Amino acid sequence: MKIKVIQGPNLNMLGIREQNIYGPMKLEQIHAQMKNFADENQFEIEFFQSNLEGELVDTIQECYGDADGIIINPAAYTHTSIAIRDAIAAVGLPTIEVHISNIYRREEFRQKSMIAPVCASSIVGFGPFGYHLAMIGMTQILNEIRALRAQQAAAQKSAE
Repeated sequence: MKIKVIQGPNLNMLGIREQNIYGPMKLEQIHAQMKNFADENQFEIEFFQSNLEGELVDTIQECYGDADGIIINPAAYTHTSIAIRDAIAAVGLPTIEVHISNIYRREEFRQKSMIAPVCASSIVGFGPFGYHLAMIGMTQILNEIRALRAQQAAAQKSAE
């Protein structure tokens, strides 16, 4: 099982920028915690961060056939990027959107997510802990998919 974590613009500045909104934790610390969870649960995890929309789209597309699920914080592109939305829809992988802040309690322009309708779930407002919640959720989703496929394979085998 492999999960790709994709981080959008300015998340490389966590721990420095607007600590009153995003807190003091750095992206590397969040990724280290996620890696520990992945190791404990015996699955692979990869991380990618970019400030460039096209690189985020390319990375999402590269997940097709290479990853089982995506955890994404598109950051500011959440509110503007049809391209990221379309890439998520195109790859057809379970995707969980994460936001450190509660976007629904922020400026009006941040309250609309272009990404949410093509995601399995959105986790907002839990700070860095939201990534841990996303890991738990993705593990559950992928275990359910695996169990369903095993059940379908068993049913097909008994029908033969």
